[in-house]
Amino acid sequence: MPYSLPQKLTAEALGTGMLVATVVGSGIMGDVLSADDAVALLGNTIPTGAILVVLITTLGPISGAHFNPAVTFAFLLRREIAMHVALAFIVVQIAGGIGGTMIAHWMFELPVLQASETARTGIHQWSAEVVATFGLVFIIFAGIKFSETAVPWLVGLYITAAYWFTASTSFANPAVAISRSLTDTFSGIRPIDLSGFIVSEFIGAAIAVALCAWLLAPKSEQESE
Repeated sequence: MPYSLPQKLTAEALGTGMLVATVVGSGIMGDVLSADDAVALLGNTIPTGAILVVLITTLGPISGAHFNPAVTFAFLLRREIAMHVALAFIVVQIAGGIGGTMIAHWMFELPVLQASETARTGIHQWSAEVVATFGLVFIIFAGIKFSETAVPWLVGLYITAAYWFTASTSFANPAVAISRSLTDTFSGIRPIDLSGFIVSEFIGAAIAVALCAWLLAPKSEQESE
């Protein structure tokens, strides 16, 4: 492999941190500049989709650009990443994400350590996270299969859309969810609501892996099973 494990872990931490800093920072900026929640959400959406294209393009060759424990879990289910590497990825993703939240607070002159008071819970929100994460993981594996160079754009555009068509605004990422529980700003989620989101995200990823195993397999492979 062209890159060492420390390099890959650094890329995962850096990428997740920059992603979360963008999510939290653009949410703060949108909320400051507009009293209209729809405008603020749009201001949150566009930078998030854009930074995903940038981060996946630049850091993907190093680590695969997971930036997401649910994505790492999906690769683990497909036996495309070793267990010890997957666990290390998840640890640094969470740490990087928390760092991104703290940096966003620092830039906007807010208390660095916070806890969100924004309620996001219930079966409809959880179902939205299953849908959002299913779609993300499916798009990643289908993109890798059919147009690998397009994956950064596919993911960025998918998340941009999912912000608006899912009731939860598409967290689709346990590391991002944890990091967003530590900001009492536009993009926050109460720490008490995390478990429902995280479980839903892993369920969505597992469903996507199961579907991809059948749907993306050529007819000859299916007939040989």
